[in-house]
Amino acid sequence: MSGAAGCQGGGGGDDDDRGPRWRRPWKLLALGLLSASSVLAAAPGAGAMSKEEKRQLGNQVLEMFDHAYRNYMEHAYPADELMPLTCRGRVRGQEPSRGDVDDALGKFSLTLIDTLDTLVVLNKTKEFEEAVKKVIKDVNLDNDIVVSVFETNIRVLGGLLGGHSVAIMLKEKGEYMQWYNDELLHMAKELGYKLLPAFNTTSGLPYPRVNLKFGIRHPEARTGTETDTCTACAGTLILEFAALSRFTGTSIFEEYARKALDFIWEKRQRSSNLVGVTINIHTGDWVRKDSGVGAGIDSYYEYLLKAYVLLGDDSFLERFNTHYNAIMRYISQPPLLLDVHIHKPMLNARTWMDSLLAFFPGLQVLKGDIRPAIETHEMLYQVIKKHNFLPEAFTTDFRVHWAQHPLRPEFAESTYFLYKATGDPYYLEVGKTLIENLNKYARVPCGFAAMKDVRTGSHEDRMDSFFLAEMFKYLYLLFADKEDMIFDIEDYIFTTEAHLLPLWLSTTNQTIAKKNTTTEYTELDDSNFDWTCPNTQILFPNDPMFAESIREPLKNVVDKSCPRGISRVEESLGSGPKPPLRARDFMASNPEHLEILKKMGVSLIHLKDGRVQLVQHAVQAASSLDAEDGLRFMQEMIELSSQQQKEQQLPPRAVQIVSHPFFGRVVLTAGPAQFGMDLSKHKAGTRGFVATIKPYNGCSEITNPEAVKEKIALMQRGHCMFAEKARNIQKAGAIGGIVIDDNEGSSSDTAPLFQMAGDGKNTDDITIPMLFLFNKEGNIILDAIREYEAVEVLLSDKAKDRATIFKGKMIPNYIIDSNLEMENMDQKLSENDSHRQNSEEATSAFQDVGEVSEEPEEERSDVVDPDSLAPVNADSDSISISNQDSYVPEPDEASAPEPTCTQGDNQPQVQKTETEPNSKVNWDNKVQPMESILADWNEDIEAFEMMEKDEL
Repeated sequence: MSGAAGCQGGGGGDDDDRGPRWRRPWKLLALGLLSASSVLAAAPGAGAMSKEEKRQLGNQVLEMFDHAYRNYMEHAYPADELMPLTCRGRVRGQEPSRGDVDDALGKFSLTLIDTLDTLVVLNKTKEFEEAVKKVIKDVNLDNDIVVSVFETNIRVLGGLLGGHSVAIMLKEKGEYMQWYNDELLHMAKELGYKLLPAFNTTSGLPYPRVNLKFGIRHPEARTGTETDTCTACAGTLILEFAALSRFTGTSIFEEYARKALDFIWEKRQRSSNLVGVTINIHTGDWVRKDSGVGAGIDSYYEYLLKAYVLLGDDSFLERFNTHYNAIMRYISQPPLLLDVHIHKPMLNARTWMDSLLAFFPGLQVLKGDIRPAIETHEMLYQVIKKHNFLPEAFTTDFRVHWAQHPLRPEFAESTYFLYKATGDPYYLEVGKTLIENLNKYARVPCGFAAMKDVRTGSHEDRMDSFFLAEMFKYLYLLFADKEDMIFDIEDYIFTTEAHLLPLWLSTTNQTIAKKNTTTEYTELDDSNFDWTCPNTQILFPNDPMFAESIREPLKNVVDKSCPRGISRVEESLGSGPKPPLRARDFMASNPEHLEILKKMGVSLIHLKDGRVQLVQHAVQAASSLDAEDGLRFMQEMIELSSQQQKEQQLPPRAVQIVSHPFFGRVVLTAGPAQFGMDLSKHKAGTRGFVATIKPYNGCSEITNPEAVKEKIALMQRGHCMFAEKARNIQKAGAIGGIVIDDNEGSSSDTAPLFQMAGDGKNTDDITIPMLFLFNKEGNIILDAIREYEAVEVLLSDKAKDRATIFKGKMIPNYIIDSNLEMENMDQKLSENDSHRQNSEEATSAFQDVGEVSEEPEEERSDVVDPDSLAPVNADSDSISISNQDSYVPEPDEASAPEPTCTQGDNQPQVQKTETEPNSKVNWDNKVQPMESILADWNEDIEAFEMMEKDEL
């Protein structure tokens, strides 16, 4: 996501002056932003960061960018992306498929194109000129490959247009790019024509994917059968397509993008003015009817407002205002932003938030609605301070829901725009924290690695192109002064991928004669919907402490303790009637209990697999009060089952390579064991050099005990029980063990972690720690042994910072990658890590961990069935729960306007495998279906169903 560049001043203005103002400079055009200098002047008493410190932080951002960009060019180019752990390029078809994530890769040097205008923003004009020549010479857009229309538009088309925009700017200045003759624009036009076949639908909404060589309908296209697309996928085209039309004078691109936006607007839910997440591209029916500002919808709202800024079409602003009013009425529950149902917007659709909504405070700044922007940003910052990064999803009580963090830039973006709007040095300190965390936890020898799990600090072998395209751009602009820039950033608007489009396009090649007509638009009586850029007196009425006064009540919103020993349902029932049977007392073998269930409309079904299923039919209850009691019972049973399931599972562990040349920078996600040393109770972990045992499967007496003694043993999965392997290596003198999966190509990137189970016997005799690594992660250690021989690792509950690892020892010079401020940072590592551990100990979030028992004739079950929920006092039966008739709760039961301590609905993601032509890799991803426990409530239960598929 990205905001818009900036706006100075603001002031008033009448509505009838809207049209002529579009011929004025950008500084009078943008909504919501104002210069930092104007606010700082109004608040001289603020604890401003010194110019020297800002300069040093800006230089540090430049060094970090150089580290990432240089490693991509040296180890990955011309591949689309860098794999920073294995120091090689990611080429689609040569690596295991990651499902939809790989749709961004098209064998067109994605990272280089995505980074072009970042080079100019960071004043690297020589590198930019070289990069443009490489793109022109090497990039082929005519590949037989199926790509995402959305990702290709924002990253590749946007990157080419952004590169062209700054190229012509540099050429006009007369020093660089004098040879340039619109080559990037010609490539952009070629790519635009390759995307147009996706729009061949009756609705005008594009197919989600297109083959770059064969389009949609061609027999060899391997796409065109899809029926659904996300709202953002179809609604995030207008900036790039309109810019392409304005640059080239070819109107068809802008026409197609406008038609898609028009169709989405017409299909909005008229009573709530909200749109769903997924829509049928042929019929226009909403497939997923939940609505929010995060994944699947986010940039649709962003592009409505920015289309007004760039193109001057009032109807885009009218549509945005209509949607924004609905967002603030239904979705915004300060400081939270919770998804609701478009038909019943007073009811929350889920109890967690995804990280992509972090862009929204920046958009609110552009809108001029500063208070909720500050509130939501502060809440997100508190989550970051607890976990070092923003998890992909977290619950309303701020527990980790999805633990990954692919180095997303949305929070940095909002931080930049809030600083532009307030001038508050607090946001410079926020940016400084982001820089420190990236260097401390994500930096590896070959770039920056995404976080596999923010709780353990384990890494994932990916560095997405948007990290270079957006993150460093926003961080540099945060600390840069106007004199640090070689051009005026406020002459441009940022796309959602932070690419630069010049504002003068608004008056160039206006090939669309007729503007969009927004039907049924209702004038909204809201002072926030001013047409002008608000000035400091509007946002901060004579109060330099205004922003701080908004933040202060949210300082402890994440760390406040959650009440224990009583569920939300019990709490809500505190003042109301108690149901005749509590879930904690229920026994499936008790006839009285079964009779009470029948009265409440709850029936018990014995399944073939031995489980017992509870089903509620509200219409079969003896009375409406009994039906309500039945619903309460079902809710209690769900929470009790979920709580017990969580208690039986262990969180993932970390294997950290601490020897040369890694020095703790490579962290591998490891599965725990139900036996042996509990690493969560031994904070120092177990550290030692690794050694491969003989026999490698570890199923008999170790024949090389001299090589294993006082070391951490490496062994292969298979042929015997995990506990047997542990006993054999412990007898040989090993201080720990790592079991490596024997399934070739398996990876924690594409498979859920699991914990190693015991052998059904007493395992108290096993005292050493045992961890499990998938094949890919295990090979990283084996490759390191082949190259460096002596490899030392640390087994722990979570990754340690370098100051902890080398405490009392000399820190090797190899560790110092940055020449700027790294010494000062290292002095703070221990203090920061202590604070991090104290805050993280308060969380009870966990990652899905399946339980595996390994037998001589293995029939492996790596994934726990999410529906196998064992209730308390239910004999040996397992219970799954569903409600199948309608029940409409009171509004206060359905939604909570304030943060509450809830159980996260921890749903696994569905992985999709795509095989490219001529691919030599066969890779079968396991697909784990998601089924809501509260399935099938007919009409009104739609208001409670969690979404079946999340497309983060």
